[in-house]
Amino acid sequence: MPGKPSKHSERKPRTDAQRNRERILEVAKAAFTRSGADASLDDIAKQAGVGPGTLYRHFPTRDALIEAVYHTEVEKLAAAQRELSAKLSPIEALRAWMMLFVDYIAAKQIIASALNSVGGGPSRLYGSSRVHVIGAIDALVKTAMNSGDIRKDLEPFAKCEPATSIPE
Repeated sequence: MPGKPSKHSERKPRTDAQRNRERILEVAKAAFTRSGADASLDDIAKQAGVGPGTLYRHFPTRDALIEAVYHTEVEKLAAAQRELSAKLSPIEALRAWMMLFVDYIAAKQIIASALNSVGGGPSRLYGSSRVHVIGAIDALVKTAMNSGDIRKDLEPFAKCEPATSIPE
């Protein structure tokens, strides 16, 4: 029946398949950092301990792999906000997350050439990440305000221009 997901598409990935995907993403991030968008996909597969077929099953194109690397980093940043908020005081969570954010920006700058090669340009990639990053900052700042750790009149995005406000 058209429109209805198949049983196969509803299944959760096998544990080993998920591990393979995560290994590929870690190795790819390092490879794109070292060599840019032209990093060898065969070398990435080999270093991840998988065959080329496994890499292409998860990421059918170079662009798909580059996008997945970037989105994984954004997801890690968003997850860190939730994890840090759960175990640290509001101001400590904000400080720790901002340090991770600085690392994220540095890593993004390093893989920028790979990100810029993605079809449709980097702005398509950055659009979705912007929501996650701004959401994390907003949640951390509001929690710190409510706890009294920072001034209540702080406006974290007040002086930001839309095109340059948050490095995406």
